[in-house]
Amino acid sequence: MKSVRQRAQAVKDTVLTFLKWILLASLTGAAGGLVGSLFHLSVGTVTALRHANGWLLWLLPAGGVLIVLLYRLFRTENKSTNTIIESIQSGEKVPIALLPTIFLSTVITHLFGGSAGREGAALQIGGSLGNFAGRVFRLNDKDVRIATLAGMSAVFSALFGTPLTAAVFALEVISVGVIHYAAFVPCLTAALVAVGISRLFGIAGEHFLLADVPLQWLMFLKVAGLSVLCALLSIAFCLAMHGTEHFLKKFLKNDFVRVLAGGALIVGLTLLLGTGEFNGAGMESIKEAVENGFARPDAFFWKLLFTAITLGAGFKGGEVVPCFFIGATFGCTVGALLGIPPGFAAAIGLVCMFCGSVNCPIASILLAMELFGSGSVVYFALSCAIAYMLSGYFGLYSSQEFIFSKLSSEMINRKAE
Repeated sequence: MKSVRQRAQAVKDTVLTFLKWILLASLTGAAGGLVGSLFHLSVGTVTALRHANGWLLWLLPAGGVLIVLLYRLFRTENKSTNTIIESIQSGEKVPIALLPTIFLSTVITHLFGGSAGREGAALQIGGSLGNFAGRVFRLNDKDVRIATLAGMSAVFSALFGTPLTAAVFALEVISVGVIHYAAFVPCLTAALVAVGISRLFGIAGEHFLLADVPLQWLMFLKVAGLSVLCALLSIAFCLAMHGTEHFLKKFLKNDFVRVLAGGALIVGLTLLLGTGEFNGAGMESIKEAVENGFARPDAFFWKLLFTAITLGAGFKGGEVVPCFFIGATFGCTVGALLGIPPGFAAAIGLVCMFCGSVNCPIASILLAMELFGSGSVVYFALSCAIAYMLSGYFGLYSSQEFIFSKLSSEMINRKAE
């Protein structure tokens, strides 16, 4: 049996560690909240500017050149969300220069009409901020990794207003099948502080009005059917994202030529379709699909194509909101054919696409609750379970590790495809 002295020391260590992380995570959350709020307001400002001045789209290729120059100036070429994931897996240092680079580059992409989101960039901003904070406070290697996770949670939370999702997503996305609960208090604390800071800047976060759907066996079957289709679509999305980047880099090896060509193609497609719906993040279309039950039938295809070209060519931003867009518009269109209320089907599609693309079922269920309320959470849980299993080992982040199989209780230790 343990002695009284040993028990007292264990209690002391626990309390001191708890207080340490409350303090460090609060500081990281405050910094992440400030940077995340500035990032949110910057993207919102340039998006409004683009909507008011359609001619800015013509400058998209030039904006791409500026992004390439920025990455070369800050020496952050080939740095991405995978860099953050790898730093947590292996303890590698994340250059703090990634923060201003991805911040400015994402703003440029949105200003000129590239198809990209914000949350993927938030992971890079938050991860680099948290990693830097960990080294400033001279934490050991393992604690620096936790600080990096806390930074990711903070900026994600500040941008989207979903603190619980942000905290669990950071824990879940690194190594599928293994969650390091030691980081839960730091991540949740950072996320709550950051979302509080964002509220001071008038950033309300995202929430959609969605009527609850009664639990019925027939509706369960319909939701399951839609979830299967969304799982397949998430595979197509991941393949398109990786495949387009590989193709463009293979045939257009020069960074400047590639980004010019990609920007010109986006401009051409926008003019051909006669709409700017697929430029930028597309939150308006997501809200239209969920709250009004309306989406252009082919919207999911065009958003997928626009996003794959934009990010594959070298523009910067996130994949998460385009993923939401694709899932919501696809769900709205196909769900109606299956007899599901279109708005509810859009919400199911959004959550399914997110789950299938990032392989984070628990975070996806929490996302559904924070975005749409908890009234229909059983349906969302079913859809996430199906999307997780049927999406296989594909993922948006190629550095993501699958520790355990999705099909049986065995370790596999493989990277995402």
